[in-house]
Amino acid sequence: MTAERQPARAHIVWVYTQALLGALDQATWIETAQELGRQGWDVTLVTADPPDTAAPGNVQWRPLGKPRLYLLGQAVFHARVAWLLLRGWRSIDVALFHEMSTPWLLPLAAVGRLLRRPRPLFVMDTRTLPMVAPERATWRDRLRGAFYGWMNRFGNRWADGRTVITRRMAKVLRVPTDKLLGTWPSAVDLPRFSAARGARRWPGPGEPVRLIYTGSLVPERNLTGLARAVQEASSRGMAFEFTAIGSGDGEAELRALAAHLDGRLRVLSPVSHEEVPRVLATAHVGVLPFPDEERFRVSSPIKMFEYMGAGMPVLATRIVCHTDVVGGDDYVFWAEDPSLEGLVEALERVWRRREELETMGTRAASAAARYTWAASAGRLGEALRQGIERLAGVQGRKSERRVVS
Repeated sequence: MTAERQPARAHIVWVYTQALLGALDQATWIETAQELGRQGWDVTLVTADPPDTAAPGNVQWRPLGKPRLYLLGQAVFHARVAWLLLRGWRSIDVALFHEMSTPWLLPLAAVGRLLRRPRPLFVMDTRTLPMVAPERATWRDRLRGAFYGWMNRFGNRWADGRTVITRRMAKVLRVPTDKLLGTWPSAVDLPRFSAARGARRWPGPGEPVRLIYTGSLVPERNLTGLARAVQEASSRGMAFEFTAIGSGDGEAELRALAAHLDGRLRVLSPVSHEEVPRVLATAHVGVLPFPDEERFRVSSPIKMFEYMGAGMPVLATRIVCHTDVVGGDDYVFWAEDPSLEGLVEALERVWRRREELETMGTRAASAAARYTWAASAGRLGEALRQGIERLAGVQGRKSERRVVS
């Protein structure tokens, strides 16, 4: 008696056009790829990391490298991606890519259509909107923003399907209903981040409450606004220390401000993703002081999930990307608006309830169990399965028509 043959695992080639290791958002790709693997997919992450870079975690890894010259680098990188796809054409079920890859990879989908050959499902995924505010955008920023808009329109028209981070994102990008395969939000690696809970020491009498932010230090995120709110709270008799960890073109302004705040603001260089739980263990409240603007409303804030997973209460502005996640849960200190006074009022609530922070952190950690990468990957996997089935149906009908004719 012969052993029953196991069905082949569907194969995703997922293209990331930058060096992934060291990227602030690397968890999105690495954690999701690992979870998809556990759920029955073969996932190959294709990145611009140097070719000899060791694979992160338990993922299939194709670091192709990329020349430093911007446009030439993209052309060379995507030529390598195209060759990889062409060589594995019949064994690849999904080519998953983002805006920067659109002008290079959608022509491959068009070639497949013209040749009427079975081909991968070409899916365009979108995780963020352009983040630079118009008032400080350079000509390069404006060009990138225009490119982003063009690529999304091309994706809406020519991609086999689209996935996005939230329904709000799909609405803003006007993704056609028949192209939207599904949404998959950000999440947290609970086993990794929960380690912060046992290492944290909560504030005792007379000790400051330590606030923390990890991520991109850009002016749009209102970190200087929160730093000034910490200064104002100090003048009203409250004791806070704010640590901002990351990099970005708002870093210089934050460091200049830190020089005048007598230790109430610290600006530290980025740490690896593996180190983030350790630094979160040194603080008591995670902060998200973002303004109520479209680029934030449509997002799914990974930092909120990581703060929660690390057992921390959260101070956040009352905008829909935050309220959609936590709503009325009692582990969030809401700033009703991102102004100085709105943030100071939120800090006052933190200060009044500082003896409850540990209990609130426990509730946050419990709630974080709803937002795992396994759950998010499951949503992405289901979306891609629907797309594969849809494409197979279309190709089957075309084959039947050719036979009849």
